[in-house]
Amino acid sequence: MRPVTEHDIRASFVNCSKGEAKRLSLPKDFTDLPWDDLDFLGWQDPGAPGRAYLVTMRDDGLVGISLRVTAGAARGFTSRSLCSLCLTTRTGGGVTLMTARRTGEAGRQGNSVGQYLCGDLDCSLYVRGKKQSVAGGGLDESLSLEEKVARVQTNLDTFLDKVTR
Repeated sequence: MRPVTEHDIRASFVNCSKGEAKRLSLPKDFTDLPWDDLDFLGWQDPGAPGRAYLVTMRDDGLVGISLRVTAGAARGFTSRSLCSLCLTTRTGGGVTLMTARRTGEAGRQGNSVGQYLCGDLDCSLYVRGKKQSVAGGGLDESLSLEEKVARVQTNLDTFLDKVTR
């Protein structure tokens, strides 16, 4: 992912108001992010428990979505769980259900889409081996790094399509 500005991030959100996007807190380490290792920027809002955000580059430009970490998700699963984006196995609540309000009329009617995601949204770093899961990482597979990165992007695009259609 190429580096983006705070303004670009705030302007990218498609499923929340401009006021909500203006008030969100950026990641604490925003100026030091490893942009070359990120397929998307994801973080939980340190100033708003239960809120998370995901921003990625798509063909039509930068797209951001606001997420809610579902109630009780902080406890997470007691056994192993699998992130639906990066397929990293996590334990102890490392994977949580996050929901995104859909865009358009469906969102105004209260419809949302849920996905089990790494709670820290560091999928890009897990796939690249820059961060390790306590459970030992992902599946034992023979895919190349490029294929794993492409799978994360495909899974993310599928999720975003559900949010924006």
